[in-house]
Amino acid sequence: SDVGSQKERVVTVEEWLQKWEMGNIGFHKEQRHPLLQKYLDVLLNGRSGLRIFFPLCGKAVEMKWLADMGHSVVGVEVSEQAVKEFFSEYSLPYCEEPVPEISGAKMFQSTSGNISLYCCSIYDLSSSIVGKFDGVWDRGALVAVNPCDRQSYASLMINLVEKNSSYLLVTVSYDPNKHKGPPFYVPESEIKSLFG
Repeated sequence: SDVGSQKERVVTVEEWLQKWEMGNIGFHKEQRHPLLQKYLDVLLNGRSGLRIFFPLCGKAVEMKWLADMGHSVVGVEVSEQAVKEFFSEYSLPYCEEPVPEISGAKMFQSTSGNISLYCCSIYDLSSSIVGKFDGVWDRGALVAVNPCDRQSYASLMINLVEKNSSYLLVTVSYDPNKHKGPPFYVPESEIKSLFG
């Protein structure tokens, strides 16, 4: 479980914003993720009208898909461009308002009210601001978080979920000595120690 040179690697907010500005977003997928489709019943667990959280959401197509099923979707993304592209690509009308508890943060909400995307650092969120969630779809967040921030990230996520929630996590497996990340390699042993 050697994580190679990745342990010290830090990707700045500016670097993420630049990826969006330059269109260097190979992490964005135009199609629904096959693992979410395969394990959707695990996420929903026979329940309807759930609150589902998308950490580091970008403009994930699955947000609209789950909202169309009647769930409330909440995402957080540092790039305002990504958030606005999400709404424009689906021609979804939205309103934009400041988040009083977080300096400089904005919340973009579909006029239907079932999609709310926070534009800020995920580490500025708390359950007092966004509430708690019945489900989490973490397709590219844990593997994008700087290795030094994983513990903070996992603690936040644990704090944001209800007791009976479902958490779907996608990671990537590869030799971390051959790729500097992101996506970062997160060994299964570390996932167990982070999330229990």
